[in-house]
Amino acid sequence: MNNYAIILAAGKGTRMNREINKVYLPLGDKPVIVHTLDVFYRAESIHRIVLVIAPGEEEDIRKNILDIYPAQKPVTLVPGGSERQYSVYNGLKALPEDAGIVAIHDGARPLVTPQVIEKSVESALKWGAGVAGMPVKDTIKEADPDGRVRRTLRRDSLWQVQTPQTFRYTLIMEAHRNALENNYIATDDSALVEHMGGQVYMIPGGYDNIKITTPEDIDIAWRILKSRQGEEL
Repeated sequence: MNNYAIILAAGKGTRMNREINKVYLPLGDKPVIVHTLDVFYRAESIHRIVLVIAPGEEEDIRKNILDIYPAQKPVTLVPGGSERQYSVYNGLKALPEDAGIVAIHDGARPLVTPQVIEKSVESALKWGAGVAGMPVKDTIKEADPDGRVRRTLRRDSLWQVQTPQTFRYTLIMEAHRNALENNYIATDDSALVEHMGGQVYMIPGGYDNIKITTPEDIDIAWRILKSRQGEEL
């Protein structure tokens, strides 16, 4: 039974103010997505990878990414959908029915570590769903559209959610099919499991497991990577 990673690389990245997909921007000497793939190659519990890309980009990905930076594990390319949720579902449909654990990860999070991936897989094996994240540091307030505070939330029970979000294949596939049947859209996969009454468990991901969203994030990510040299790179 193989464990899979579904890595999402189909986003437009409009906040980067670039025409190019943000996962193909250079981060040091390699594109962002190559750094992300490298981490999953090093995660022993992941056996195969599904890379979800924008429709029509397959030839470019092979020529500019996979041919230059050869894959160290089997990589399947799958076209994404109109929403993140549909992109993940396309990736899930590409897996065999006997798939074991599935780690779903943002391609724009290149700073995840193999250790976090392994912890998420262990959590999914034990509980069915293990989601990386970190307790929030700031006080969080809920406000109405005019900015008027409705309530202050208890910080000690709040987490900022990251990826990977890792599940037993049967559980996450059931959650996605249930969401489709009920026209339910969520911003992350664990919410789909929660929506049908499933249990989700958090694991520490690390405050440096950032998602590259703005141009400033590239500089931050590169400084973090350089600080790890000699340790993980």
